[in-house]
Amino acid sequence: MKFIATKLQGAFVIEPTLIEDERGFFARTWCKKEFASRGLNPDLSQCSTSFNKHKGTLRGMHYQIAPNEEAKLVRCTRGAIYDVIIDLRPGSPTFKEWIATELTAENHRMLYIAEGFAHGFQTFMDESEVSYQISTGYAPFSARGVRWNDPAFGIEWLDDEPIILTKDTEYPNFCGT
Repeated sequence: MKFIATKLQGAFVIEPTLIEDERGFFARTWCKKEFASRGLNPDLSQCSTSFNKHKGTLRGMHYQIAPNEEAKLVRCTRGAIYDVIIDLRPGSPTFKEWIATELTAENHRMLYIAEGFAHGFQTFMDESEVSYQISTGYAPFSARGVRWNDPAFGIEWLDDEPIILTKDTEYPNFCGT
């Protein structure tokens, strides 16, 4: 696996090394030892899948607060997504900054997201599926979100009129310091 640091400390684009032959390929997508050796959270508590029927579907921007903060490894296993994270760690030099990366079934890339980031994505294609490996289980009392189009972040989305849940459009303006 190739770990590519992003401008946000604690976030990496990961490219699996494909071992190819006439049958196709084999690739390792998770190795506890490799993640731990880079100082990344090697715990794995839950795996989840998100299936999205329509192009333009937007999910996010979600996170969990302490004591249930999550590290995530996200991969698009079908279709394509525009994956976005925001650094919400108040002491971080990149606080309130965001990045986006394209994850597709074809490029096999993954995004590692450390604790303290909000995460969301928008689909490029109909019938896109996303796989998550998560360091801690879902805790409804710790679940939080920030609005996908909050001017505090200025995220440049693919589609200004996404398919989105009402709950995700109703988060108040971000007032973190």
